[in-house]
Amino acid sequence: MAAAKTPCTFNLDRLTTPIGTALLVTDDDGVLRALDWDDYEGRMLDLLRLHYGQVTLQDGRAPAALRKALGDYFKGDLGRLDDIQWRVAGTPFQQKVWHALPKILAGTTMSYGALAAKLKAPNAMRAVGHANGSNPISVVVPCHRLIGANGSLVKYGGGLERKRWLLRHEGVEVLEPRVLRA
Repeated sequence: MAAAKTPCTFNLDRLTTPIGTALLVTDDDGVLRALDWDDYEGRMLDLLRLHYGQVTLQDGRAPAALRKALGDYFKGDLGRLDDIQWRVAGTPFQQKVWHALPKILAGTTMSYGALAAKLKAPNAMRAVGHANGSNPISVVVPCHRLIGANGSLVKYGGGLERKRWLLRHEGVEVLEPRVLRA
């Protein structure tokens, strides 16, 4: 039987962005542990519990450098995401996927299958998708840069409109879904 996880207490801050209020969860060292949207707070809490067990969130300001880097990103300085320290808990495969996502450069996208192949697991497209969907650190660990093999946006934990905005913000030409008419 697996050992019980030690309860964790993290700090919760809020940051206004062009696409809604971001929830920033940091540890006592100021390292980012989760970033999600206020309208998806329940999803974020579920992911935190999944990865850390019992979690308590207390109001606490995120480090100024983290807030500034995110603010700069949303103002167009896309490289600032690289300045943000983050840490995640997850399975070894999830860790592999999450550490590969920041290597997909801003302004580019990759399909789930291409990332699976890059991770030397070419048949693991669904596992890549599942890991991508369990990513607790939106934007900074850029799960929005993964798309379907046909160029479709597929899904995004923060909603497809945010994914579309983030990709356009990074310079990706996003194909609009076709509307079939009878």
